[in-house]
Amino acid sequence: MAARKGRRRTCGTGEPMEAESSDARTEGPAQVYLPGRGPPLREGEELVMDEEAYVLYHRAQTGAPCLSFDIVRDHLGDSRTELPLTLYLCAGTQAESAQSNRLMMLRMHNLHGTKPPPSEGSDDEEEEEDEEEEEERKPQLELAMVPHYGGINRVRVSWLGDEPVAAVWSEKGQVEVFALRRLLQVVHDPQALATFLRDEQARVKPIFAFAGHMGEGFALDWSPRVSGRLLTGDCQKNIHLWTPVDGGSWHVDQRPFMGHTRSVEDLQWSPTEDTVFASCSADASIRIWDIRAAPGKACMLTTATAHDGDVNVISWSRREPFLLSGGDDGALKIWDLRQFKSGSPVATFKQHVAPVTSVEWHPQDSGVFAASGADNQITQWDLAVERDPEAGDAETDPALADLPQQLLFVHQGETDLKELHWHPQCPGVLVSTALSGFTVFRTISV
Repeated sequence: MAARKGRRRTCGTGEPMEAESSDARTEGPAQVYLPGRGPPLREGEELVMDEEAYVLYHRAQTGAPCLSFDIVRDHLGDSRTELPLTLYLCAGTQAESAQSNRLMMLRMHNLHGTKPPPSEGSDDEEEEEDEEEEEERKPQLELAMVPHYGGINRVRVSWLGDEPVAAVWSEKGQVEVFALRRLLQVVHDPQALATFLRDEQARVKPIFAFAGHMGEGFALDWSPRVSGRLLTGDCQKNIHLWTPVDGGSWHVDQRPFMGHTRSVEDLQWSPTEDTVFASCSADASIRIWDIRAAPGKACMLTTATAHDGDVNVISWSRREPFLLSGGDDGALKIWDLRQFKSGSPVATFKQHVAPVTSVEWHPQDSGVFAASGADNQITQWDLAVERDPEAGDAETDPALADLPQQLLFVHQGETDLKELHWHPQCPGVLVSTALSGFTVFRTISV
């Protein structure tokens, strides 16, 4: 692969650790597989993980799959890279029956880095030591959960002062807010966790609920600037503003922000302005709003045809005036908000061959972002990357020759990817959820 301005560009295949064998595509060396480029996998062929492409790689399953989750900021420090890692996730299930769903707090800890392959000629004593070390390196998972009637479409976590809360969009058509302090406490103490699951979980209720959306939805975002301020958008094209009031409650404006003509798919508050937010919709548009105006007149800017079809997800960069979007057309687009009126993105990338399901800017590195797609790919990108003219014939593989220069890494091996997030306190660590479960990983590229 070509060297890229201090980053290693890798089309490594992240595949479940259980995948131990593969029928080679040819009798020669292993080949890189990329969906939509080159021949498809043949019957009997399997993807094999290139462990050298990962600094960290772990998987976890929680029973029913989770459509959405959020990373809970913790008090363990920022910019931490020392292994093993500990992290906290809040997630909601999509179970087969409404009464089987749960809102969950996950504590994942003892997450060690990928292990180098054993050296040749290792003896029995070394193997025994390796087995002991393997036992010590086993990842750990504690799980506290509360019943939730109805599948959970989206979860977003915020800290209101010292109180962690989760906003939850239910398939039953209402948005609820749950207090998370007790769940965070019990995942640290096995005895307290057992008591909670036995005596307390069934009694946990939301601290607030809003049923005024008249149908289900997915769009949800807490303001990063005004504590407790929340936006919710539904499949009926309406957006509602939640304003916190004394006593740990909210006033929800019954007058919706109107402008979209189909389902509101995602919402993002501006990271720099208290009153500005962006929305995207199945009507193919992206809109910028200002809540200082009356809801019927609050839409300030519109790009009517941002994608060829539904715009599924957006992410507003916290470091540059850029908005990132992903659509049913598989395209990833970068919008410079200073030029938003032009209706043209400043960059378009087409690596995914199915709808994009999640996008997010790296919280520290301004040019880096990640995306997931219904093609079971997670891609990592860097806008600052340029082709290295000294790389020579490093990219002679025809399947790789026409890859976008800014594509750093392709992770595969998940089934039905839904959502991803960068860990805000652990640089480079990505977490994803899919039908196949949760994956926590860091690549050599970011």
